[in-house]
Amino acid sequence: MAPLPDPFDYRAVSQTAQSERVTQSFVATLAWVRKRPVLTAFEVLWRWVYGIPALLLIWHEGVRILLATQLDYAGLKQMTLLDPMKSSVTLGKAALALGPQDEAVAVWLVPLLLVTWVIVSSLGRTLVLQRADERLHARPITLMVLQAIRMTALCVSFMCWFLCLQWAAEVAVTGPIASNQEPSLVLYFGLAIVATLGLFTLWAVVSWGLSVAPLLAMLHGWGAWKSLRSSFRLGALKIKLVEINLVLGIVKIALIVLAMVFSASPLPFETVASQTFLTWWWCGVMVLYFIGSDFFHVARLVAYLDLWRASAAGAPDK
Repeated sequence: MAPLPDPFDYRAVSQTAQSERVTQSFVATLAWVRKRPVLTAFEVLWRWVYGIPALLLIWHEGVRILLATQLDYAGLKQMTLLDPMKSSVTLGKAALALGPQDEAVAVWLVPLLLVTWVIVSSLGRTLVLQRADERLHARPITLMVLQAIRMTALCVSFMCWFLCLQWAAEVAVTGPIASNQEPSLVLYFGLAIVATLGLFTLWAVVSWGLSVAPLLAMLHGWGAWKSLRSSFRLGALKIKLVEINLVLGIVKIALIVLAMVFSASPLPFETVASQTFLTWWWCGVMVLYFIGSDFFHVARLVAYLDLWRASAAGAPDK
């Protein structure tokens, strides 16, 4: 399939978009986005406008808490993977010491970061989408409401993940210790990996409607409720959207693995590489990961637009 023209000529691609598999048309979408780096640049810009101040604020509060808390720094420095049980006890003591102050800061910091994210992401997403298709309506308030709903669902998914990790710890570590048996860290990490990948895949399968709703609001000028309701009533188009979400989930995992590989690549030369070089190398890998992740976020939005325009389900209600 040839790359999409600029601006989108959805009538010209509708027949091929419906006859090809979604993954085939998605490759054309990737090529279309790659030839327009300004879209990724805007995505990176609004995310970093939020992310850099947020990280600086978290860093400031984290340093303040560390300076105000008495910790066993000697024990923390002696932690090693060769003695994971002793290291876990040391980390547990540090977590208990930091817990009260962390909770006091989280009471105001977490809501502040979430509200700021909802506002900045809605404005930034409006900028990117209108740059991709000038025919879209600007609906920043509606997008803020929909983004708040999506963030609530995401927070619930993180709570489920945390509960799964607690269950894994009970099964593999604390339960056996209470029964005077040997704990199994291999079992714990195995359960943690399975739970993480399972919830990650489940989120990719069920969250597509929350991502499509803002597009419907901008496509048709709808309100939050109508956009959200319509996003889960897409008929045959639903399968294609789920497939794109799953593909992007696999891509996200691949990006994480690549980032881990590149981060570990200088370690064999640790004896000749300075700590400064390693720090800058890891920062560079993180920046490249974030840019790649932002590129695929834009590609997913453009793919959603392509499918919706090319589908008969894209016609607004009479």
